Amino acid sequence: MMLSAPAAAAPQRVVSASLCADQYVLSVADRDQVAALSWQSRDAVSLAPDWARDLPQAAPDAERLLMLKPDLVVFGPGEGGRAQAMLQRLGVPTHEISWTESFDGVASNIEALAAALDRPEAGAARLDDLAARRAVLQRRAEARGTAPDLLYLTPAGGTSGAGTYADAAMRLAGGRNLLADRQGWFTAQPERLTALAPDMVVASYFREGYASQQFRRARHPAMQRILAAPRAEIPGGLWPCAGPRLIEAAERMADTMDMQASKR
Repeated sequence: MMLSAPAAAAPQRVVSASLCADQYVLSVADRDQVAALSWQSRDAVSLAPDWARDLPQAAPDAERLLMLKPDLVVFGPGEGGRAQAMLQRLGVPTHEISWTESFDGVASNIEALAAALDRPEAGAARLDDLAARRAVLQRRAEARGTAPDLLYLTPAGGTSGAGTYADAAMRLAGGRNLLADRQGWFTAQPERLTALAPDMVVASYFREGYASQQFRRARHPAMQRILAAPRAEIPGGLWPCAGPRLIEAAERMADTMDMQASKR
């Protein structure tokens, strides 16, 4: 008679090493499982709850991670690098979030992490919630009828074309991405902005710091003209990557669209 291998114990000391991983871990893990969050977890760009901001902080450095005595380290997309390879050689379990630009990809990441945490029920609940909220947004967009032209913009002039998670959120909210003729993420030159007339600006990272010389672009006359349009302010912490809270970004856009539609 063959004996089955004992089931692996659920990890009890989960460490997140990036802002993106923080969002996934906080959405699925039991509070008592979370031993540390990323080095950005106390920054303005983080939306971690108050209790989580008191946790130790981690970075993708093998020595520092080992000091936290983790039994699972969660890395953001492509952020494990040498630290992840060393942890694996030392027998420390790791999990890397997959890069995605879609809501379906977010759902797959939630399911995979829930399995790694031995919390399939928590993962299933998150997936049900995500599916229900997507359906609500689709109905709201249908009821609104017209799709306003949207432009994603950061203080440095960062914006997004088709195939990005910002574009996915805009479309789910019921809008049209003004720059859908381009692919991916890029920086819009002020000269191009002068030709655009969005119905609504999706503004992000204007309130979370990250100041740099590039932020002077926000004072350019073309940027100021664009920013005079109705704005949906999206906290950067909602989408450091395509994560469980990307749906909230879409909901905020939809709220602003509904408010503008009610004024017509």
